[in-house]
Amino acid sequence: MDQLQPEKVLITGISKMQDNFDYSMQELAELAKANHYDVVGETRQNLDRASGATYFGIGKVDEIAELARANDATTVLVNDELSPSQLRNLEKQMKLHVVDRTQLILEIFANRAASKSAKAQVEIAQLQYALPRLHPSANKLDQQGGGGAGGLANRGAGETKLEMDRRVLNKRIARLRRELKEADIGAEVRRAKRTENKLPVVALVGYTNAGKSTTMNGLLDLFADHPETKQVFEKDMLFATLDTSVRQLTLPDNRKFLLSDTVGFVSKLPHNLVDSFKATLAEAANADLLIQVVDYHDPHYPEMMKVTEDTLHSIGIENIPMIEAYNKADLRADTRFPEENGNQLIYSARDQASLQRLTEMITSRIFADSQVNTYLIPFAQGSVVDFINRETGVIETAYEENGTRIKTTVNPIQAGKLRQYLIED
Repeated sequence: MDQLQPEKVLITGISKMQDNFDYSMQELAELAKANHYDVVGETRQNLDRASGATYFGIGKVDEIAELARANDATTVLVNDELSPSQLRNLEKQMKLHVVDRTQLILEIFANRAASKSAKAQVEIAQLQYALPRLHPSANKLDQQGGGGAGGLANRGAGETKLEMDRRVLNKRIARLRRELKEADIGAEVRRAKRTENKLPVVALVGYTNAGKSTTMNGLLDLFADHPETKQVFEKDMLFATLDTSVRQLTLPDNRKFLLSDTVGFVSKLPHNLVDSFKATLAEAANADLLIQVVDYHDPHYPEMMKVTEDTLHSIGIENIPMIEAYNKADLRADTRFPEENGNQLIYSARDQASLQRLTEMITSRIFADSQVNTYLIPFAQGSVVDFINRETGVIETAYEENGTRIKTTVNPIQAGKLRQYLIED
């Protein structure tokens, strides 16, 4: 059986209304490809502001329709969020399917969502997007003939159906939010347990396709037990994964920390989607350290960094120490790596020396309050020795007449638990 041909689309936008328009249009094309569309052309209009009725000027609307048909495009993608009336008017005038940037991103997220929580989060955002776009003309009731004087009875039936549709969507949103709240409680319990164990949390954040998952998998190869079973999904495409993955890493000195890989960002990320994914991003909000992974090979990386920082700020993630990790340096002929400068690292996630340097930067920050102590543990208290060997960074061990002498690196909580065994080194 032949595979279905991808739907042909034309991408469009208004250039004077936004900064970095060329890059935004390039990104729209990449989003289209991520949603399995075939981009067959592009057109733009220079306007200071959009038309309230049709977004584009009237003449431009006709031109877009002609260009789409000339290229066999059945869908027009618009590089902005359209109002409900703009969307309806464009489709009516062009007689083509119109998808705005927000709907496109929501479709990608819906196709990529794997976990129950991610699916619920995306569906909430989709329903919130759909609510104001419901209208009587979409209902069969509204298109029936007859009725009372001037069709008033018919219009009333349509409005009743519209109100019913809205109630159905609102009830579905409320139900999904309850389910998410229950899931969030479970996630909070898991986070509280990790906090009790005092494992530092490091969160990878950044633009989609910057290399967060590749970085995480590289660190897992170095420091995870059975890394092949803990790898996270990675692929060279936008929004390869939507779920937050958390893995424990154990360093050679036995110190441990948790590393999380979060959903990537993109410019003009829909507000409803950001709100829905706040729970998913809670790992970043509760992190001890953020690593902003940047695609250093992309000439637009400064804009990507600003989008990341603005998105983090919009969901209340502030005042958490951050390492700026400039990835894909191996793709730049003019760059040496790994190179560290303060809180910045130029590196390649596929280079072991780079990952080792990144690890050193991480540990110097998350274990800054660690202390090196020496303890003498009576032989009868083997469980304490087991705890030290399992949870702390043992430096050396010696067996003396009165017990086991251990020099180790501990965090403040561990130091408190072991205080009674502390001796002078």
